[in-house]
Amino acid sequence: MKTAKNIFSELTRQSQFVPLVQYQCYGKFLALLPPRFQKAIAFVTIKNDILLVALSHPGYKMELDYNRDLLKSILIGLSKHDKQCVFPEIKKVEFFISKHYLPQITNDLDTVPYYGEKAQGNFEFDYHDDELKNLFSRIVQDIQCNQ
Repeated sequence: MKTAKNIFSELTRQSQFVPLVQYQCYGKFLALLPPRFQKAIAFVTIKNDILLVALSHPGYKMELDYNRDLLKSILIGLSKHDKQCVFPEIKKVEFFISKHYLPQITNDLDTVPYYGEKAQGNFEFDYHDDELKNLFSRIVQDIQCNQ
């Protein structure tokens, strides 16, 4: 009976599934990194002898800039120990912020209240000042219009 590992190894031998092996090797590379870097890196890929590292947050960029040599040495060590994961010689390491992980800013300016007016506007006021009487009568009219 074939196991999932046997089926996967047979599929990866076919030419159309070669990217699966590379994806698996990228996963191994990320697993070898320290936990703080695993949290910082969204994904990695290699293109034209350049290791492209997508970061999940802009704050990690400076920390990983100082550790470029660590990333290169782990990648070289992985290609030496794992015969399936043979990477080309990395000349350069570039970091960029993944757009997928940037926070989405939404402006919800909808300020329509979704509740009914509870006041009835049936209060009495005994003021001698005409200006205050007019003000309270306008408030009563506004309350009755909102119902």
